[in-house]
Amino acid sequence: MKHVAVLMGGWSAERPVSLNSGRGCADALESQGYRVTRIDVDRSIADTLARLKPDVAFNALHGRVGEDGTIQGVLEILRIPYTHSGVLASALAAQKDLAKVILHAAGVPVPHGITIDRHEAARRHAMAPPYVLKPINEGSSLGVVIVKGDRAHPPQEVGREDWPYGDLILAERFVDGKELTCAAMGERVLGVIEIQPVSEAFYGYDAKYAKGGSKHILPAKLKPNIYHKVQDLTLRAHRALGCRGLSRADFRFDETKGEEGELVCLEVNTQPGMTETSLVPEMAAHAGLSFGELVAWMVEDASCDR
Repeated sequence: MKHVAVLMGGWSAERPVSLNSGRGCADALESQGYRVTRIDVDRSIADTLARLKPDVAFNALHGRVGEDGTIQGVLEILRIPYTHSGVLASALAAQKDLAKVILHAAGVPVPHGITIDRHEAARRHAMAPPYVLKPINEGSSLGVVIVKGDRAHPPQEVGREDWPYGDLILAERFVDGKELTCAAMGERVLGVIEIQPVSEAFYGYDAKYAKGGSKHILPAKLKPNIYHKVQDLTLRAHRALGCRGLSRADFRFDETKGEEGELVCLEVNTQPGMTETSLVPEMAAHAGLSFGELVAWMVEDASCDR
């Protein structure tokens, strides 16, 4: 019986989501017959893991430390096989500005963007509206500001003294249209979901994690060529960044732009959410995999040198 340490919690801004993911995954792994230890990660995690000596670390952390290559480096040093992507892929995907460079070079379309100091972005428009401002290394849509086309003044919220997301932010051209997402599971690509936020203008934090916050259409109602293009770009992005295990790519599709529309990749998430409202478990279920089977696959896929 494999001993699996489920890493959850941590101290990033996404701690509550990570705790939900971790609990759900731990319960599912126990139902699959694994011996499970739940670990709320703190700064003594290396000592804790060295003492426990689990066979596998199931990484259910979200945000900084868990998603940016830091915990992956700890696990490599300890030689504990772990789930999801390795050090370099995690670090690249977590740094949105660098990830865009890699994706563009691999032929994955991305919206035009620039990095800018947040104080400067509060003094003048980073680009002609409409555009989006987002922290370069946060997830779950934390800190995202949409600057609409009719907004005369730059957004003041990014210049606040209590802004918690770092001084360097990414400004991107706003692409209107459908919110799409797709996941790679190793070298297998899953179905495409269209996300329709219920009460928010975009797929923000509440739409992601509150029950009833968004409507998921699976399979997305797209022309077959567009559906397959999303799947192809998802796998291409997964490979370009060097991802392993599960990753999820998020897209916007504006079907009003030309005959084929405009499809752009917004980002790749190397630690997709695994809560009851999360997208990847829904995609896996559509492909015939139960939640228990999905997390068991992740454990059996775990390794070092990822």
